[in-house]
Amino acid sequence: QVQLVESGGGLVQAGGSLRLSCEASGRTFSSYAMGWFRQAPGKEREFVAAISQSGGSTVYADSVKGRFTISRDNAKNTVNLQMNNLKPEDTAVYYCAADRDGSLRVGTNQLNYDYWGQGTRVTVSS
Repeated sequence: QVQLVESGGGLVQAGGSLRLSCEASGRTFSSYAMGWFRQAPGKEREFVAAISQSGGSTVYADSVKGRFTISRDNAKNTVNLQMNNLKPEDTAVYYCAADRDGSLRVGTNQLNYDYWGQGTRVTVSS
């Protein structure tokens, strides 16, 4: 079992930056692949980015590629999402998630993820 707590959300103008963090409990953090998802108002939750157990492999949604960077620090049990050049369409609640079968994949499907945080809200004004 792992508990995830996100932080770093807020209100930012278009073109600005935010850095989201997700802190995980437990001593097996490095065995999980980690992902970020988001849910905009009135829309379904969607994949944003994912990172492998070691951090050596990353995957991004096309909509954020080149603007967002996912990273992790296994010594600190954290995964981060650096978001640059934010757009109003990035407005959403952002969720951190952990995949306990992290040795098998760096997944983009939310059904692969076993543990979820409570979310942090990001609002981008135009």
